[in-house]
Amino acid sequence: MRPNARQTLTGGTGKPPRPRSGLISGYVLRVIREQLGHTQEEAAEHLEVSPDTIAGWETGRRPLTAVPVGQMLMHRHRLMQLGTPTALLQALERALEADVLLATVLDDASVEESPLGTMVMQRDLGEVLAWPLNGVPPRPIRDLPPPPRARRGPAPTGPQLSRPERTAFFSTMRHTAEQARGESQFLLRRQALYLSGYDTEPDAADWLTHQQRTERPHDWLTSWLNARSVAAVAARQGDRDRMSHFIDRVLTDDEPGEAANLNYWAYWVGEMRHTELSDDFIADRTPRPWPGDKLLAHLVQGLSPQHGYVDLNIHTLWSLLQIRPHLLRSGTAAHALHDRLPVMLDSRELPSRGRRELESIRYAIRLAEA
Repeated sequence: MRPNARQTLTGGTGKPPRPRSGLISGYVLRVIREQLGHTQEEAAEHLEVSPDTIAGWETGRRPLTAVPVGQMLMHRHRLMQLGTPTALLQALERALEADVLLATVLDDASVEESPLGTMVMQRDLGEVLAWPLNGVPPRPIRDLPPPPRARRGPAPTGPQLSRPERTAFFSTMRHTAEQARGESQFLLRRQALYLSGYDTEPDAADWLTHQQRTERPHDWLTSWLNARSVAAVAARQGDRDRMSHFIDRVLTDDEPGEAANLNYWAYWVGEMRHTELSDDFIADRTPRPWPGDKLLAHLVQGLSPQHGYVDLNIHTLWSLLQIRPHLLRSGTAAHALHDRLPVMLDSRELPSRGRRELESIRYAIRLAEA
């Protein structure tokens, strides 16, 4: 049985240290500095602070989240003037937000005060928040070239939680999921279960399975989201059968389920402009008029036999092109799809449904090119 978050962080003393609240944003700042080719001393000169301040920010010892908003905007403008790519500045903004969420969890906030249930997370925040949990950098960091200057000495490859912090985080997520049972707390419970899926402890899979089996959906959307969560967590842990069952029984046999799947993905990758405060938008029977370019690019990047969600990526891609066939006619993502299809169709790991859907997409590409 896991100790609770406060016991884990304090060693049972009852006097918790101040949770680190600049872990992720500090690391992103370090990445920005290295991409610009500056030492800490040079960055300090440009930002008009001391080298010790830069070092403190990058390690989280002096959290960036504690910097006043006005000063943070000035630092952002200076970084922009130095040539920092927009994608990295946006990653820094999301990292600041993720640090606040992370610190709130490590501070063992009550379920009622948890900010995880205030809005539906999108990929740019979800990937940054998951970074210290799964070790996978968010895409803006993952796609960077090597920095112009080599690092001096050993350095962490990403923001890292200590063992007690990691245990405390997942302990709080479990407590939150177990307590958030009210109808108005479904989003909080769902996102707590989503983050719990990154736990690598031996009992994590059984705990998640038990939580999902004891769910008592009160409407169609709750049932659909629960089924998707079960399939997604299973796929992340290498079990593709549950995802195939979800696609076959919950998506392909249910027209509202197909629309919900596209709404879910479109919001996750940032196709929709407005932040949603609840999951209700997912149940819209007619997909909203979002463009589809970002979703196409995201799904094509996930076309790999080794990708955990490859079955869902293929089906969602097929479904997207059913309602947005014009996406096949232009853009780098369409060209990437054309190049990746032969590789995917040569794979022996594809289920028969996925192979049929990819063949259908290839036929559609030939028609578009004719």
